[in-house]
Amino acid sequence: MSQSVTTATRQAPPSRFGPGARAGWPPRGPAPRRPAWREALDQLRAAARTEPGRLRAIGAVLAALVLAFGGVTAWQVAARQAAAEAVVERSQPLSGAAADIYRSLADADTTAASGFLAGGQEPRAEREQYDRDIEHAARLLAKAAADSGASAPARHQIGKLNELLPRYTGLVETARANNRLGFPLGGAYLREANHVMGSELLPAARALYETERDRLGQDYADATRWPWAALGVGAVALGALGWAQRREFLRTNRVFNRGLLAASAATAVALLWLATAHGVAAARLHDSEAHGARSLRVLHEAQLSAVQARANENLTLVAHGADGGAGGTDAYEVGYGKRMADLAGPSDVAGDTTGSDAPGTWLARAGKLADNRAERSWVDEASRFARQWRERHRTAHAADVDGDYGQALRLVIGGSGSTKESFQQVQEALREAITHEKGELKQAANDGRGALAWLAVGAGVLGLLGAVGAVLGIGRRLSEYR
Repeated sequence: MSQSVTTATRQAPPSRFGPGARAGWPPRGPAPRRPAWREALDQLRAAARTEPGRLRAIGAVLAALVLAFGGVTAWQVAARQAAAEAVVERSQPLSGAAADIYRSLADADTTAASGFLAGGQEPRAEREQYDRDIEHAARLLAKAAADSGASAPARHQIGKLNELLPRYTGLVETARANNRLGFPLGGAYLREANHVMGSELLPAARALYETERDRLGQDYADATRWPWAALGVGAVALGALGWAQRREFLRTNRVFNRGLLAASAATAVALLWLATAHGVAAARLHDSEAHGARSLRVLHEAQLSAVQARANENLTLVAHGADGGAGGTDAYEVGYGKRMADLAGPSDVAGDTTGSDAPGTWLARAGKLADNRAERSWVDEASRFARQWRERHRTAHAADVDGDYGQALRLVIGGSGSTKESFQQVQEALREAITHEKGELKQAANDGRGALAWLAVGAGVLGLLGAVGAVLGIGRRLSEYR
């Protein structure tokens, strides 16, 4: 009994806290495995303590930097190429088309009033001009509506114009029908058509024009924005390559490493190409905007002011005092004065046909923006004819006020010596200036776009060659440790 108890006591495990406690009891399982990333990090740390390990790390960083430079350059240059392409192929044509829609609608309104003033037998030339203006505006609206890149505001204005145009043409046809029958009601219908044009159609056309003009400005800004990210990465990559070569020189006393030298040359060429090409492109695009797009905007505004002044002049005789403003003032005559003031400034001196345009008027601003003799001569011609028009209008208006309606009508819609002749001469001079500016703008924008040609592809190729050169240059040093 005593023997069995003693044996049992010997076989019992020792107490955890007693004097017989043994280390490692109770038995434990295997230690948990460390995460793979920690093991890899420890291996990298161990390798970094050796020269081959450091060289491998340097080669990887250099290759990554050069490749990143090539990729970022290709990405940013491609974005600027797309914006420059949009300036030439999309936003500028659409902006010009929107201005043409506005001008065609305003000119149709003017021509309708001119034809109405001729009496029941509307001149064939006036009728054909009106039809051309309406058809041209409708064709441009259809083209703008089919543009997949049109913004939501632009689509809204296009839809509004398409809805209002049939209403306007219906009023004009009703006015013509009444005029042919000799009914005075025709004048009321024509004034209502003019009201629809002035209060709904033209504001919608202007909103469309301003939307497309803003998009053109945004495309210019996108195309000329400097690629700072690419330039920064390129500078860092070139600096890192220089540091690596200096490090090798200090450790081995070798002046050149062909691989690293080739990588540095490729990076330097890409960086220089990027800075030079973008500088040239930005300069040409800025020139296109400053001397093309801005000048075109001013010339379009001058053209529109002239067309609206002519419409008000015609409607003054159509209304013949029926549409009086405050204090008995003819509203159309007031409208004519405002538009002419916008075009060439107010004229307080009778017989002023040689003076210069008032500062801030559309023609004065167009003259300041004209950057060559041809454009300046056309703007000067438009200014001279505008002053002539204003003087002839003064004579016609005086005849109308004195009750000589027939003389006033001849001076407004007649041939030689009429305000119609002066208006047509203003429009012809402005058309020539606009055509010239469109050519200048397109040429400068194409030059800017051409300066970026092949840069995206070239930067990618040079980045790849630079990375290969960096890897080969470091690999040559590593081979010395084998």
